[in-house]
Amino acid sequence: MEPTAPLEEGAPLVPFVKAGVDPEVAAIKQLLKLLDKAAKSARTYGTKNPVAQRFFQQFYDDLTSHLATHSRLPLLVQRNQLFFKDEVVYQPERDATGDSFAFKMYSDGIRELSFHQGLTQEDLAYFLDALWGTPTDEAGSVEQPADVEEDDDIVTRLWARNLDTITLVTAEELVRSSGFGPDELELQTQGYMSMSVTSLRELLDRERAAAAPEPAGQPGTADQPGGGTSGGGTSRNRRFQANVVGYDVSQEEHDALTQEIQRETERDATAYILDILTAVLASEPSPALLSKLFDVWDSVLDVLIRGGHWTQIETVLTLLQDADAVRPDLSETHKQQLAGLFEGLSRPERLKAIGLHLNHALHAKTEGLLTLLLMMKQDSIPGLCSLLANLDGPSHQAVVMEALQTLARDHSDAIVRGLTDKRPTYVRNLLTLISRWNDARFADCIEKTLRHPESAVRREALRILATLRPSGNGTKLVGLLSDSDETVRLTAMKVLSSGQYSAGFTVWAPFVSADDFHDRSPAEKRAIYLALKQTAADEAVPYWQGLLTEWSWTNRKKKEELALLAADILGKLATPAAVAALEIGQKKGGAAVRQACTSALSVANRQHRQSIPSAANS
Repeated sequence: MEPTAPLEEGAPLVPFVKAGVDPEVAAIKQLLKLLDKAAKSARTYGTKNPVAQRFFQQFYDDLTSHLATHSRLPLLVQRNQLFFKDEVVYQPERDATGDSFAFKMYSDGIRELSFHQGLTQEDLAYFLDALWGTPTDEAGSVEQPADVEEDDDIVTRLWARNLDTITLVTAEELVRSSGFGPDELELQTQGYMSMSVTSLRELLDRERAAAAPEPAGQPGTADQPGGGTSGGGTSRNRRFQANVVGYDVSQEEHDALTQEIQRETERDATAYILDILTAVLASEPSPALLSKLFDVWDSVLDVLIRGGHWTQIETVLTLLQDADAVRPDLSETHKQQLAGLFEGLSRPERLKAIGLHLNHALHAKTEGLLTLLLMMKQDSIPGLCSLLANLDGPSHQAVVMEALQTLARDHSDAIVRGLTDKRPTYVRNLLTLISRWNDARFADCIEKTLRHPESAVRREALRILATLRPSGNGTKLVGLLSDSDETVRLTAMKVLSSGQYSAGFTVWAPFVSADDFHDRSPAEKRAIYLALKQTAADEAVPYWQGLLTEWSWTNRKKKEELALLAADILGKLATPAAVAALEIGQKKGGAAVRQACTSALSVANRQHRQSIPSAANS
């Protein structure tokens, strides 16, 4: 896992920040997600609805916390995006321009929005109301200055209130500034919010301060009614007075602008339908129509699942979860219908549709899918296991595994049954899932996979088994020393050599007495003898003593090699029985064996002397 970047003291917390990512930028992104939710819920349910108030309060608390540390939050406004420190911190979902508060501000001429320390809930509520409708006071009545009309834009509404904690920079101000002209109205985001001066308001003030004032009374000066730097100021002023756009554009520019406006105003049909259904859910008084509405929601979920619209599904399910808060007047029948929507999420045809979509698009995004899976009930676990088994993409498998990790922890029967499956990838995924639970009660189940035909499964099972059961009877592990996969054999030897397992010599005897044991490499035979020493101890001494004194005309060289290894292991064992066996080998063995026994006795005696102080101290 990549280290989390440090946050400045007092900065809003971000759930996870990758190295190299500005934590303040990440915090602002989370903050604007809350603003988006607050604005949408207020438009859908009204500002007095508990859901809308909850989102509003959360956004206000996080925003004021940020302002307490940084004093100001400037946001550069572009057509459908908000920028902070040269980073995009907000943009709506694809083709959702109509719901974008960035587009709403941009279309009203706002190019920068700044929140300042000291912001009150009343000021923030007025801003959100001004963004989408007529501002209201705390009692819900219209709070509108006398010179503000109902169809006034955001700028007019906010200037009428004269807020000092929420400030704006408009396109008109940029044009009028001595440092900007009409051809610079289309701002480039690169660099503006990462400079030492991080606000367009400050940029404007700096440009005005740097500009040399022209003599008073001359045409075209900034303080004249036609203010500007060219002789066309008077004509421009007349056009502003006549409510005509004050910029000269070519036909080509006009056509391009028209096309862009058309693209930005096009509304995603699915999002539009969901907005309508949400509005109906929030306000429909007829019980009969509400019943039909829940049937419609069920059909909508089918369509969204087949299309893989996970983020929209997440939005729908979150909405339905809050339905009780939105509609506290729901009858028991309606509540049962609502519960049925969630119980039906794991219907076989839906799980099949999820699998078909993901396998059809292996690189398809899965954002929002986990929410859908986690909202399924416990009886969905077998279906989710089947889904996992049939998915092709590792990233898609990972999402299902994450859901099963939560749902199946206390309902693991389907997981355990799946360990007998012949599909290696599926079984390995289940083993990984079990390992995350870190529960020793699954050790017996994992042991069964040690006989799986795929070596990769056996390796994974052995690794997890050693973690879940770090001690105990090593009989089944000894059986793995004859595995066809070298990695499995070596891993089993390593586990047995840990000293945490026991296995009597009767378990080892068929293995070390087999003819093919002599054909193993010297390193492997040594590792096996070390494992034998750790698991059987003195029970193996007679076997090793026999090797020291054995004389044979066949396989003489290989048997002598085993005898030398036996002497070395007995010296390390250093028990009285091991010492006695070495003394016998010192007398009755061949020349090389006698020399090896002498060296091993020295090792054993040294170990004995070192253990005496320890025993005395204990």
